[in-house]
Amino acid sequence: MLFIGICGASGSGKSTLAEFLQARLGDRCAVLQQDAYYLDHPTMTFEERKLLNYDEPSIFDHDLLLEDIRTLMSGRPITRKQYDYTLHRRNDTDELIYPRDVMILEGIHCFHDERLRELMYLKLYMKVEPDICLLRRIERDIKVRGRDIDGIAMQYLTTVKPMYDKYIRNYVDYADVIVAGGGRNARIVDILAGYVQDTLKQREG
Repeated sequence: MLFIGICGASGSGKSTLAEFLQARLGDRCAVLQQDAYYLDHPTMTFEERKLLNYDEPSIFDHDLLLEDIRTLMSGRPITRKQYDYTLHRRNDTDELIYPRDVMILEGIHCFHDERLRELMYLKLYMKVEPDICLLRRIERDIKVRGRDIDGIAMQYLTTVKPMYDKYIRNYVDYADVIVAGGGRNARIVDILAGYVQDTLKQREG
């Protein structure tokens, strides 16, 4: 199995690149989102959960994510993890995800855990101007996550931007490949898909 990590700021195009690569590689590839592995806080009220910093590394269940990746790499399936952004609660399912030749993980802190980084065959970092990322985040949060502009602005100023400056911008140092311009870069998709396909052919002998 080739395990690929895609890291970068919120709105940098991680999900888009992952989806495009998956489309090119077909059934041999599956995508996991680090966002599905937020820690659950069932004893907190909704208002308390809203105030959590969802952009710091410790908000994620890194141990569970690592366990799931190791399980897939050993050839066994995992159950799909999900997160409800409207309730700020985990919403896991019984759906099974089976190992594929290529597994892609995308997330803002997917390079944070050294144990996880060591398992990655290829590490991609999305390098996009912060103002472009903000515009994309606003559009996504309104359309997909049902949030209003005031809440988005407050979260950006109090957690998103500070955590980007403190952590996420520095993950570029771990990258094997820096992807500029976002996930809709057809040329980079062609290059990466070709490289992955060639690697799979070589491994298959």
